[in-house]
Amino acid sequence: MLYNHVTYPLSENDLKMVVAIPEGGNWKNIPLNVPSKRLEQIRRTGGRTTLYGRLSWNKPSYTITTYFNRPGNGAYIHPKDDRVISAREAARLQSFPDDYIFYGSKTSLCKQIGNAVPPLLAYFIAKQIKKYTNTKNVLDLFCGSGGLSKGFEWAGYKIIVANDNFKSACETYKNNHKNTVLIEGDITKKDIKEKLYESIKNKKIDIIVGGPPCQGFSYAGKRLVDDPRNFLFKEFVEIVRKIKPKVILVENVEGILTSNNGKTFNSVKESFSNLGYKIEGKKMFAVKFGVPQKRKRVVIIGVLRGDPRACYPQEVIINENKYISVKDAIENLPSIKVNGGENTLKKEIKSKSLYQEFIAGKISPKKYETILFKNP
Repeated sequence: MLYNHVTYPLSENDLKMVVAIPEGGNWKNIPLNVPSKRLEQIRRTGGRTTLYGRLSWNKPSYTITTYFNRPGNGAYIHPKDDRVISAREAARLQSFPDDYIFYGSKTSLCKQIGNAVPPLLAYFIAKQIKKYTNTKNVLDLFCGSGGLSKGFEWAGYKIIVANDNFKSACETYKNNHKNTVLIEGDITKKDIKEKLYESIKNKKIDIIVGGPPCQGFSYAGKRLVDDPRNFLFKEFVEIVRKIKPKVILVENVEGILTSNNGKTFNSVKESFSNLGYKIEGKKMFAVKFGVPQKRKRVVIIGVLRGDPRACYPQEVIINENKYISVKDAIENLPSIKVNGGENTLKKEIKSKSLYQEFIAGKISPKKYETILFKNP
């Protein structure tokens, strides 16, 4: 069955804009007679070409953010239909398989999907870490809806415990990771941390992964962990200190490498170096790992022994003409109307691409990877 294939409502004015934008087009294609204060501002000052963007069938999508429910927030208009992409289409562009069901309100689906690490990118990273280190058990902090966990599971890891404080994401996580103990709640609270440690018990945690927020990348003569706005990052560091896993993985926005002339990243390195970890940070492009999306994120890896640089996987696809496209990802999904209800299908959808075979669970991540490497 196909779940979450639900789109988002558009106002009459938004629909006028959407109808005017051709495949691959943007706000520049919207007629001047369509009234919009925001458009007036964009025209005066200039704006990103992704604003009010319609996706192209034969290219990867731009980054799927938490705002894919609004046409003016990025390139989220369906290549053919006059609507924004559905939650399931966004999930496919993020590389979530079709049997990964998201729970909660329609608005919460945007946050869950947009904030997630693409599972396929996580798989390639996890597979390389597994190859280089003798690791098996994972603790996933700030797990969200479970993109990192899914990728690590595909690579053969066991997710022992996970934690998050977003109720809808926790419901999604629990239903898709039934063998993992999920501790729902604020990790800064003593009772939640105690539950976390109690759930781990005598199980050895080899890797701690997560995306702790570093608010504003503030750096005013103090270390990152000393800025009160970065209290969640501080909690992550403290848990690493207590558990002392062989490997740590921190996922964050690309700006963390260059913020404050590199001082922010140096502070991150210092926080973990003081615990004995060798640290490396690298910008990674999801599209170069078989994901149909131009998503850029920074992955920071730390190891107690060895070289963290060896934990980064080789890029699968280096020729832009070979990138997995929007068409490869969502073409076989049924057309839906802009203000229609959820479209749950009870019959098989025929796959039209290798990627759709993978998303449907007809081929494994390993098989998908093998075919990609054979056809660079």
